[in-house]
Amino acid sequence: MKISVVAGVVAACLLGSAAAQAAPYDPFGASPAEDYYSSGVYGGQTADPNYGYGYGQSSGVTDQVKVAPIPRELVPFDGRFAPGTIVVSTSERRLYYVLGDGMAIRYGVGVGRPGFTWSGTKAITAKREWPSWTPPKEMLARRPDLPRYMAGGIDNPLGARAMYIGGTLYRIHGSNEPDTIGQAVSSGCIRMTNEDVTDLYERVRVGAKVVVLN
Repeated sequence: MKISVVAGVVAACLLGSAAAQAAPYDPFGASPAEDYYSSGVYGGQTADPNYGYGYGQSSGVTDQVKVAPIPRELVPFDGRFAPGTIVVSTSERRLYYVLGDGMAIRYGVGVGRPGFTWSGTKAITAKREWPSWTPPKEMLARRPDLPRYMAGGIDNPLGARAMYIGGTLYRIHGSNEPDTIGQAVSSGCIRMTNEDVTDLYERVRVGAKVVVLN
């Protein structure tokens, strides 16, 4: 598949902010390595208008660096996929929503960290606004300190919206950690800013094809 991008494309769907480089992520360091956060305080901040729905903090953290989200853009798209298809390029850390007529909307995403990437063709089987979160048993085996259930809301790791990928444990979901977008940080889920996932959610229908590429 060839994805071509023309700089300077301007459309009504674009964000006004410019892309920013996020801080390096060390999968073997002390940063939260799971798809969700470490135990302790989830959130603890009021909503930040720069990110639409705010962002969370780990326990004991009082200041968090704000990173401008990667802007969503209308771009030329040469992939042979039907309109309405979601294409995730893991290597680019970008998600494309195919519009047809050689165009797509491109979003920045966070993808699986080393050892947790995957590829294949699936479909969206459910959608939820402000979803609750129940960690799967596989994650609890690695992280027994995680909560067994968390109600939906600003502090929830799934963010403002979630689209469930059938036949997997994965979702395309929001995040209250916008500085992780554009990085390999998750346990296989595709994470977006709350603003971007809300935009995508309104476009995607249940049954939409999801193509995840390496």
